[in-house]
Amino acid sequence: MKRYSLIVIFITLFFSASAQEQWSLESCINYALKNNIQIKTQELNVETNNNQLLQSKLAILPGLNAGASQNFTLGRTVDPYTNDFSTDNFSSSNFQISSSMTLFSGMQKYNTIKKSEIDKKAGLLLLEQTKNNISLSIASAYLNVLYSMDLVDIANQQIAITELQLEQTIKLVDGGSLPEQNKYEISAQLANEELNIVNYENQLKLATLTLIQILELESSDVFSIIRPNIDNLDTESALLSIDQIHFEAIQKMPEIEYAELNYLSSERNLAIAKGSLYPQLSMSASYGTGYSSAARAIDQINMGTPYISGFATDNTGGILDVYQYSYDYTYAKKPFSDQLKDNASTAIAFNLSIPIFNGLQARTNVNNSKIYLKQTKLQVDQARKDLYKNIQQAHSDAQSALKQNLATQKTLQAMELNFSYTQKRYEQGLLNSTDYNVAKNNLSRTETELIRAKYDYVFKLKILDFYRGITIKI
Repeated sequence: MKRYSLIVIFITLFFSASAQEQWSLESCINYALKNNIQIKTQELNVETNNNQLLQSKLAILPGLNAGASQNFTLGRTVDPYTNDFSTDNFSSSNFQISSSMTLFSGMQKYNTIKKSEIDKKAGLLLLEQTKNNISLSIASAYLNVLYSMDLVDIANQQIAITELQLEQTIKLVDGGSLPEQNKYEISAQLANEELNIVNYENQLKLATLTLIQILELESSDVFSIIRPNIDNLDTESALLSIDQIHFEAIQKMPEIEYAELNYLSSERNLAIAKGSLYPQLSMSASYGTGYSSAARAIDQINMGTPYISGFATDNTGGILDVYQYSYDYTYAKKPFSDQLKDNASTAIAFNLSIPIFNGLQARTNVNNSKIYLKQTKLQVDQARKDLYKNIQQAHSDAQSALKQNLATQKTLQAMELNFSYTQKRYEQGLLNSTDYNVAKNNLSRTETELIRAKYDYVFKLKILDFYRGITIKI
């Protein structure tokens, strides 16, 4: 029983520690870089590019293949190793090993290796680009959560002020200083603000859910984020010119280099296509041998009784008998090793293939490769223009957000002074509740606008930092 109690305590402490874990922007980004499916997919594409590069390098080596076959023959046929007709059932075995190598193919294999090397580098840049996009999406979602949390705080502050106002109003109404209608107006204002906080809390839940979905977390029960101080951020990026940021972006952002590598890859692709117009020279060599169960070899020779087969004359003209012997042969199966040695054959061949006409396939591939090369060149130009336009837009947005933020701060200061004056007059019974609520709502709206302007400015700064290659953090 004591053991089970310890286990329960351990589990409780574990989940309590998990519940207390808070996520910073950096921890969110680091988690996504390790677990995001898009990033994992691109990492697998990088592995595929590595395999293609290895395969293209190994393709220049000679090919080597070995094979064997076993045949069973029934009925009358010609033995492939004795060339004799045979009516007996027999089996035969064939063994061969062959090798081939391309000596010249219009430099296609060399250009394939170079293209694979370029594609590998491009894949790594695409992986980096994917990570950047995910990081920027997380930063946007994270700041949206902070923005929603601040809205909830303002709504709670407004409710606290309204509740205090309601208490004071009830006292003034009971004392006869204000009409009873003021109490109902303040109560209606409080109900409306309570509805606002419900809406803001729902907005916070939705913003949090969006961040969780981007992180691809399975559970959101214990998810909470750290609320950093965003009032003392480094604003260096906003002070730089567009050209200064663009200069840094060209050095660090992967989009331009990725487009340039695609152009270089298309150049190699064109060279590969042109290689098919050249003659192809290859060399092949083979060695083969075999065995047949029908093959026989002479085992013994037996000499028979001599018999007269003719006559001959000697030097004196005498006639001599000519004898001839008959021979009986005894056969045995030819040994396996002897057959492999006797049936061995070797061949070396050089093959030259000259393309003359193949339905203009090779020429069409060359023309299409030229078109693709022009397209990738345009993509490089477009990537450069897009990067400059995006930086130009981000810089303009940051400047506008800064001006909006500063202007809203001044407005808020004026609204706070106005509300303070209005509140004093209301407490003295010199102002009705309608005018008081108008001033209070104006202050609340200005505070909300300031929060929006503040987070909008922070996000625009993070975009500028992003183009400068600075790690996104708060």
